[in-house]
Amino acid sequence: MRLTVLLDNSTLIDRYLLAEPGLSFFIQEEDTNILFDAGYSGAFIANAHTMSVDLLGINAVVLSHGHMDHTWGLVALIQHWAAAILEGQTVRTPVLVAHPLALSSRRYGDVAEIGSLLSEDELSRHFEFRLSRAPVELTERLVFLGEIPRTTDFEAQLPMGKVRLESGEEDDYVLDDSALVYKSPEGLVVITGCSHAGICNIVEYAREVCSDERIIDIVGGLHLLDPSESCLAGTVEYLRSVGPGRVHACHCTDLRSKIALARVVELEDVGVGLTLEY
Repeated sequence: MRLTVLLDNSTLIDRYLLAEPGLSFFIQEEDTNILFDAGYSGAFIANAHTMSVDLLGINAVVLSHGHMDHTWGLVALIQHWAAAILEGQTVRTPVLVAHPLALSSRRYGDVAEIGSLLSEDELSRHFEFRLSRAPVELTERLVFLGEIPRTTDFEAQLPMGKVRLESGEEDDYVLDDSALVYKSPEGLVVITGCSHAGICNIVEYAREVCSDERIIDIVGGLHLLDPSESCLAGTVEYLRSVGPGRVHACHCTDLRSKIALARVVELEDVGVGLTLEY
């Protein structure tokens, strides 16, 4: 598997690439090309062009969850496809893989919409859907985890705004937050968006689903932005006990949390332009 960071809060390599507070990865697993999240704008498309990454032939778009910094770029992606079709290019119709609640409308305080700008009906014109709470095998080795059981007592304790459901508006615990896991011969690679479900919960569920205790890498946002002392301490202790080969923490992971994690795991830098191979 090859993972390329198309979008993150920072850049790494010596080329003109764009960063924004969002996330997007391009994942190549044998003959399958996957876009994992679409960032906040069209910046990931500009970066893909600079890095010669083809977004016209992707097999699947996977959404880690429905927040704006992971879904609003879908608007730009559809525009990108439309322009290519008008120029006579071939565009594959990909599968959209996500939790059933990922396309829900959401608000945060006075911000009227922090969820997807496109409804399920609008997106159905451009994607085939595979919305699932259960794990989904994308390839023989790559799995979408679906809804993550929340078993720790220090993660995912507070709602983040409100979510609009058929039953009405409710506190939003971001139950749609999910992740990917890659089953390599050496162990598991956990790929996260924001880890609203809790990175410890995610890793533990990945181990259960894949029947493998070994974690060789964790890549993505860990939802450690000014975490409580109990949350940070619990996360550090859990990862110390799991002993991942390395951790590529990015996006929604602050400096204090990275420093704490670096005391117990091999923490490596992340930014737009980074490519990882397993």
